[in-house]
Amino acid sequence: MTIRRWLRAHPSDVVDFFVYVVVLNLAVEYLPAVISEGFTLSLLTALLLKVALELVLVLKGRVIARFKAAETRPGKVAAGLLVWVVAAGSKLAVLGLVDVVFGARVSLGGFVSVTLLVVCLLLSRAGVRRLLD
Repeated sequence: MTIRRWLRAHPSDVVDFFVYVVVLNLAVEYLPAVISEGFTLSLLTALLLKVALELVLVLKGRVIARFKAAETRPGKVAAGLLVWVVAAGSKLAVLGLVDVVFGARVSLGGFVSVTLLVVCLLLSRAGVRRLLD
């Protein structure tokens, strides 16, 4: 499958990517803890965030399905804890991934700033998708 064919088949992913670029660059401008040495790095970081957050959303969906399917109280508690681990762990994974891939050239700050960034990314993505639908 060529890139052009893939892009035509996944227009929402392309829109998400551009939303992520805008939100990330606004974060770079207004949050001192979020640093990107250049626009190219912010494009690559947005792409990395897009891929990472898509994987997290798939994993979170599976965990929530397990939570809903649990019939016993211990099963519900275990699945609930797993949802929390995925939610918190994903932020740490994103921080680590950005550090490994880009080193000191890109920084998303700490846990709080990356959590705010991820929330803004997901809310912006949802808002733009709703606007376009």
